[in-house]
Amino acid sequence: MPDLASEIEALEHIFSDASVQPTKLSYALIKSVTNNFSKVIGRGGFAVVYQGVLRNGKIALKKLSLSNGFSDELFVDEIECLTKAKHNNVVRYLGYCADTQGELMEFNGRCVIAEVPKRLLCFEFVPNGSLHRYLKGKLCGDEWQVRYKMIKGICQGLQYLHKIRINHLDLKPGNILLDVGMEPKIADFGLSRCFDEEQSRVFTKHIYGTRGYIAPEIINNGEISFKSDIFALGIIIIKLLTGHNDYDIENWHKSLNADCPQVRRCIEIAQACVDDDQHKRFAIDEIIHKLDELETIVDSPAI
Repeated sequence: MPDLASEIEALEHIFSDASVQPTKLSYALIKSVTNNFSKVIGRGGFAVVYQGVLRNGKIALKKLSLSNGFSDELFVDEIECLTKAKHNNVVRYLGYCADTQGELMEFNGRCVIAEVPKRLLCFEFVPNGSLHRYLKGKLCGDEWQVRYKMIKGICQGLQYLHKIRINHLDLKPGNILLDVGMEPKIADFGLSRCFDEEQSRVFTKHIYGTRGYIAPEIINNGEISFKSDIFALGIIIIKLLTGHNDYDIENWHKSLNADCPQVRRCIEIAQACVDDDQHKRFAIDEIIHKLDELETIVDSPAI
């Protein structure tokens, strides 16, 4: 078994070289690099995220809650998706922890040593927080070109995921992180599914996701397809067009500067993406094509 110093050195090597495969991490290593989980940088219904520090940079450690329907099968599914997903607009995955620790607990009035599973995921640290935080606080400026860059980056990340047959299924501003240059990175694959080549849709009796981003066909009949992600993408584009988390569902586009070709094209894309009829939504390749047509435009007026 490698000693702690060797483990940390191996993780630093993975951190510095994107071509190196993610690896298994010990719980002792994670406790060390997080200073015993001293700094919380994020919190959700299924996990708490802690900051870790290496000699060559910062990392993020996602500690999963073992309640709320957690299973090792779901944990393995998430690792499978993360291991496949390597793209500039997807948060970089560095490793996982699947240790079991003996802990002193009270049981039936007596103290016993219980074997407690520890399940964590390790990622690059993305410094500018989530898109939700950006929209809530309008941090780092509100220029249209910044927001257009985010729209394009999210679309490119989603195109890559769909190309390698990953359906994200929880796309929302809280699961999109912004790096130092405000480049978006899709994160949190806890609900994601890897589709086989011959699969185009599946049906489920269990509806997971975030209210407001779940496609109507999932709610109505449990149908999941790549068009489910497109619906959520449309909501995100609307929020980036308006610059707010909250918007008028019916009239959101009327206050925008439609003289700008980029804005006009993004309005068109967003309206198609949120159509209740999934067959009227654009596929992600169509969306990228429509955005690429505008790449010759250099200057656009602010909204």
